[in-house]
Amino acid sequence: MKVRYPSQAGAFYAGSAASLRSEIENCFKHKYGPGKIPEVRSGKPQKVTGIIVPHAGYMYSGHVAAHSYLELGTDGTPETAVILGPNHTGLGSGVSMMTEGVWRTPLGDTAIDRELANQIWRASGLIDVDESAHRYEHSIEVQLPFLQYMYGGSFRFVPISLMMQDLKTCREIGKTIASVGKDRGLVIVASTDLTHYESQQEAERKDSMVVEAIRELDEERLNDVVLSHHISMCGYGPVMTTIVAAKKLGSKTARLLSYRTSGDITGDMDAVVGYASMSLEV
Repeated sequence: MKVRYPSQAGAFYAGSAASLRSEIENCFKHKYGPGKIPEVRSGKPQKVTGIIVPHAGYMYSGHVAAHSYLELGTDGTPETAVILGPNHTGLGSGVSMMTEGVWRTPLGDTAIDRELANQIWRASGLIDVDESAHRYEHSIEVQLPFLQYMYGGSFRFVPISLMMQDLKTCREIGKTIASVGKDRGLVIVASTDLTHYESQQEAERKDSMVVEAIRELDEERLNDVVLSHHISMCGYGPVMTTIVAAKKLGSKTARLLSYRTSGDITGDMDAVVGYASMSLEV
């Protein structure tokens, strides 16, 4: 069995099971978090088709991510989470996925949904099976402990890393995920941070345009806003893909659950990174 070992345990999040559970609980109960630990509902999610979550170290953005995971956990238990993240390392193909094996974190192993992953791969024509893109990439890995904390071993996942983030590619992949994943108790997780290393005021200005485009479930507007305003949002491709798939799965609305910046934690308002949690719902 293939095992993808954690590359960020002890860095982006705690390296032991006990410490990681405590860290996640503190994210939920943080003053900038939702204020409570989710009471996870059994059964397929009823309204949430996709969530948008940040992927910085938990001390910086975990409290923001917790808002999306509270929303998801209280809505239901997905059979599979398709996790889309940007490729920060430059390794691997333009769009890369793994189709088998498990990913390990301090909270245990989570299996890839081999059947769904292979169906997406065969139906797409744009996605390569390429493990190298995932070896050191953090954007997908940091989402797993939250999901493991809530669901244990009752879910599987499909990891897709996007180096190519053009609108056409994202639309095609989003449509493929929705057509293959329909009626499967699916949730899509888009992993992204927003503006990088600009002032608090400028980050809030730029990120508000991003949030508004997502609220309108308008992937083309999001693409235009990011490119025309030179917004350093690292995962706009995963978000565009999620918008497309979520609309195909019935989403009619997107809600902002939390917006913060690294400055809220560090006190440095001159060079912040923006983080948002959002829920896409039927």
